[in-house]
Amino acid sequence: MKALILVGGFGTRLRPLTLSLPKPLVPFANMPMVMHQVEALVEAGVDHVVLAVNYRAEVMEKEMSRHAERLGIKITMSLESEPLGTAGPLALARDILGADGEMFFVLNSDVVCEFPFKNVIEFHKAHGKEGTILVTKVDEPSKYGVVKYDETGKIERFVEKPQVFVGNRINAGLYLFNSNILDRIELKPTSIEQEIFPAMANDSNLYAMDLPGFWMDVGQPPDYLKGMVMYLNSVQQHAPTSLATGTQFVGNVLVDPSAKIGQNCKIGPDVVIGPNVVVGEGTRLQRCTLMESSVVKPHAWIQSAIIGWRCTVGAWARLEGITVLGEDVKVGDELYLNGARVLPHKSIKASVPEPTIIM
Repeated sequence: MKALILVGGFGTRLRPLTLSLPKPLVPFANMPMVMHQVEALVEAGVDHVVLAVNYRAEVMEKEMSRHAERLGIKITMSLESEPLGTAGPLALARDILGADGEMFFVLNSDVVCEFPFKNVIEFHKAHGKEGTILVTKVDEPSKYGVVKYDETGKIERFVEKPQVFVGNRINAGLYLFNSNILDRIELKPTSIEQEIFPAMANDSNLYAMDLPGFWMDVGQPPDYLKGMVMYLNSVQQHAPTSLATGTQFVGNVLVDPSAKIGQNCKIGPDVVIGPNVVVGEGTRLQRCTLMESSVVKPHAWIQSAIIGWRCTVGAWARLEGITVLGEDVKVGDELYLNGARVLPHKSIKASVPEPTIIM
């Protein structure tokens, strides 16, 4: 079985992290973002994943070939010479996706959830039509396009950013299609949501399945942190033994075995500590992620922050307000950063009390 993951795009919303790596390779809970999807696909029986890329394909290819070997699957790059939207990449990869006439998955690469792909396959086979889209419940449907469907799941219409309440289920960015959907799509920039789906719904060929559990698009820092909290909560429910335990830890904390943590720290809730990270004594960490080889010196206080690779946070420093440090940033001792977005390789020698981009 095959799957296409839409990983094009420059990842501008997740800068400064995407200045160092393409967004799908940015770590989320100590694994490249896209690998959460790939591993779930493999578990559901997918053995060939196509990545639709138009940015830094060579970096993607190198990293993904390593994972393909580890998982025993094939990963192919489908390189766009121009951005093709969300449907054009299917036409570009038509020869691969349509080769055997089998159904295939299509995913947006920013999405994290519990990926119930085996259930999706069952649901899709049961209704027997051309496409299934996963939908998720949201509190504020007026910010999204709402999906209206009947009790069997058959989609009746899409309502874009409704100002009056028509429903609270939105497109979750995860699909399963029969190969004949490829007949609908030309090789040109095309939106699957605005052009292809309404036509399929008109033909009674598109069904919606409710996504169980959590869902988040983690393509920008506030949502990355929200998604991290949801993900850790899901880990606590389904695989609690992989979370850290001990007197220093509060709530859900994920720690790479190679990390070193000093005495008298208080870590959690909702913290991810990556490979070879060093956390000094007396440090307080909440709702944050520390990426590979970063160093937090003693008595620092970090809340609602993303600390990029190989950063150093000084002693007694305080970081909060969705501060994001790009790769190899050095924050001096006793400084205060509130909502700072710091580009890679910078040294911060003065406090940043208001949200600012530091170039």
